[in-house]
Amino acid sequence: MHKKLTGAQIRQSFIDFFTERGHTYVPSSPLVPGGDSTLLFTNAGMVQFKDVFLGTDKRPYTRAVNSQKCMRVSGKHNDLDEVGRDNTHHTFFEMLGNWSFGDYYKKEALSWSWELLTEVWGLPKDRLWASYFKDELHEIPEDKETAEVWLSQPGFIHEHLIPYGRKDNFWEMAETGPCGPCSEIHYDLGPQACKYKDDPNHICHVNSDCGRYVELWNNVFIQYNRLSANELIPLPQKHVDTGMGLERIVSIIQGVPSNYATDLLSPLLDVVQQITGQSDAERETNLTPYRVIADHARAASFLIADGVIPGNVGRNYICRMIIRRAARFARKLGLHDPFMAQVAEVVIENYADVYPELKRNRTNILELITCEEKRFQETLDAGMVSLQLLLDNLKKKKGNTLDGQAAFDLYATLGLPMEITRDIVREEGLDVDDKGFHKAMEEHRLASGAGKAFGDMGSTNVEIYQTQFQNLLKEGKIPKDGVLYDPYDRLHVRGPILGIFKNGKSVAKAVAGDKVEILLPETCFYIESGGQVSDIGLIRSASDANWQIDITDVRKPAAGMIVHVGEVIKGSLKIGDPALAEVDGQRRMNIMRNHTATHLLHAELHKVLGAHARQAGSLVAPDKLRFDFNHPKPLSREELLQIEAGVNQAILANHSLKITIKPLQQAIDEGAMALFGEKYGATVRTISIGKTEPFSYELCGGTHVQDTGDIGLFLITYEGSIAAGVRRIEAVTGQKAYDIARTRMNALDISAQLLTTAPMKVPTKIKNMLKNLSAVQKDLKNLRGLIAADKFEKYLKDVPEIMGVPVLTAIVQNADMDALRTLADRFRQQYPSGCVVLGSIVDDKPHLIAAVTDDLIKLGLHAGKLVKEIAAVVDGGGGGKADLAQAGGKDPKRLSEALDQVQAFIKANLKKD
Repeated sequence: MHKKLTGAQIRQSFIDFFTERGHTYVPSSPLVPGGDSTLLFTNAGMVQFKDVFLGTDKRPYTRAVNSQKCMRVSGKHNDLDEVGRDNTHHTFFEMLGNWSFGDYYKKEALSWSWELLTEVWGLPKDRLWASYFKDELHEIPEDKETAEVWLSQPGFIHEHLIPYGRKDNFWEMAETGPCGPCSEIHYDLGPQACKYKDDPNHICHVNSDCGRYVELWNNVFIQYNRLSANELIPLPQKHVDTGMGLERIVSIIQGVPSNYATDLLSPLLDVVQQITGQSDAERETNLTPYRVIADHARAASFLIADGVIPGNVGRNYICRMIIRRAARFARKLGLHDPFMAQVAEVVIENYADVYPELKRNRTNILELITCEEKRFQETLDAGMVSLQLLLDNLKKKKGNTLDGQAAFDLYATLGLPMEITRDIVREEGLDVDDKGFHKAMEEHRLASGAGKAFGDMGSTNVEIYQTQFQNLLKEGKIPKDGVLYDPYDRLHVRGPILGIFKNGKSVAKAVAGDKVEILLPETCFYIESGGQVSDIGLIRSASDANWQIDITDVRKPAAGMIVHVGEVIKGSLKIGDPALAEVDGQRRMNIMRNHTATHLLHAELHKVLGAHARQAGSLVAPDKLRFDFNHPKPLSREELLQIEAGVNQAILANHSLKITIKPLQQAIDEGAMALFGEKYGATVRTISIGKTEPFSYELCGGTHVQDTGDIGLFLITYEGSIAAGVRRIEAVTGQKAYDIARTRMNALDISAQLLTTAPMKVPTKIKNMLKNLSAVQKDLKNLRGLIAADKFEKYLKDVPEIMGVPVLTAIVQNADMDALRTLADRFRQQYPSGCVVLGSIVDDKPHLIAAVTDDLIKLGLHAGKLVKEIAAVVDGGGGGKADLAQAGGKDPKRLSEALDQVQAFIKANLKKD
């Protein structure tokens, strides 16, 4: 075994092995799956090839290899609880994989696996075991081909081949769709690794939980399409999808007992030990905190590098949670001050050669981690105290499960994530109601794929479109690479109708009123992508036939296929009819203005706010643009004005856009910005703005203006928060911006005329008028108070008594609550013993106030209870202290009726000797 190989060398040797065998190296996709809302994070190497397996996309290669960044912290694939407590689990990890898309199959895949493991990496053949599929229900054919391939490998021990059923050796994408048998390769760590070795009745075997046999590599053979629970049909093309955890294979090759002892992770534990100053023995005693910190610091570094920042919702919540969880475990080591940036520095240093995004975002990574540590430091003590009080109370009641609502309150008010609460609760032998927590935290629920990497398969029958494509391909009516897609240079194309689809079925003709999907040999309609909406337009007859279709959408239902979605509004059409497809040109131009303005806005955000202000989502529509970005606080008016001015200056400079096609890695190396959540192929389209040194350089497949001057005017219409640490700007350009500007100028001109001043002096004039109005309102309030006080004096001269107690009830006109309170105090000054209840109507709303002297409070009268009871009459509520209380209501017509209830209340509650 080659123990001297480093983790980096093992990763590269895997890639080299398969590239030498005709595989294309495909760089790791980001942790945020591009264009896929069904997954919280990329959780397996095959995620970026999802569309290929589904048949909705194809690649320029049929063999691929890579090392994929993965996160598993939600849904079925949630390893968080085990992280740090054993040798193998992680939140972030790398998945080595090789793929065949309709190319080689089982013989090559398994033979190469054996060759790499035994000949290149030198693993002992007698320690390797393999499994293959044998259906326990006898419904799916046994995978005899895989068994035969394994038994033919040089040095493979025949007794080490084991059949397993559906649970372990049959892979399914979802309830329907591509699926097939798999073959797992396991490694025998030896009897000393068995955690039940002292149990004489235990027998170690593959797929047991004893720890002796660890899964190294899984080869999935996708050969069926599941139509239902009981119906499988062979796929026209068979695929290979493999996955092997880098950390695990490195630990075995390096001969260490734990993934954390490999050179991939041990340097992170080393820097933690340097910070704590602990001995090797102390480190071994506190291994769980060391592991948690190392794993979480690595995960947070990669998340931030891919645009995920600490926050309250979804992916941002995960980033915040793992930083805070690491900080909580750090306290077990005596670390109370922020330190994790030092660990992140080592992550960046050790991984940047393979993942250069870490180095590019170094400053952002270190600052955000430290900032989050400081925030948590401010709230952790309060959270721990509150949690301990809850647990003490739970123990007193002989309970064993912390209420989910209480756990949510700890997070919402004190910033204690559920996962940290769970850790602490379980350390005390208790548990927490997870379901109750997530129910209380609806808005924070993680949008994960619940373990189904491919989410909802939808109702589209891909096979129908694929069959049509293959038929057209054979007939030479469509290019071999599929429909020609060029939305950049033309607004109309001509061609025969190659396909008509209704309700997912191919038909020969369509008539007015039919909702259809139309297939042409080429299209100039843009398909929604990168935040830019799809084009709309029409398809009409290119001959004497009088038919027309309104096109409202464009989509890609299968690899090589692009269909125009719309409704036939007149005439009838059939396959083969000559057609003219036309994009709505004015709408397209408005979209182009907004898309180019989005690039200018992104550049200005970096200039004004900093490099951390990265895109977190966007919408490019004909009427507006919307741009979400990472930033921890609201933008000031000065910042917004500076950003808006910067964009308009770039527009006025009339920069030409330079649009080029180049390899993805070349563009990235040149500094082109890849946008958050987007999906890129091996070849990308780049947009560069700026004549000498580009101030904006992004990967983008959208449509753009030729020169920035074509945008016209740019106006920001909104800025606000959509999540913790994520802001949103909305803006308009071109005609829409002019319309808004003209409308506002008209309003300003009219205001100036009404105020008899110049437009530029309107703010000053309004300010002076408001100042004068405030003085007038103050005088009016004082005058009303004097009038009310004068009338009130008349009431004080003849106060009726109830049970020998002076009780005054009265409606005082135009008196606000302050005036009523003053009058109530006046009553108590004149009557040392008594009760007063006053009402008034202000802005068509009834108001009430009640006051009771101290001697009557002792006899059972309570102003708060009194006013609350009578306020119910006016459909209101209120309360207060025993001596003074107030209330409001909705029904002013019943105010007198409410005051009439005072007498009954006093008679019922006053206790006279």
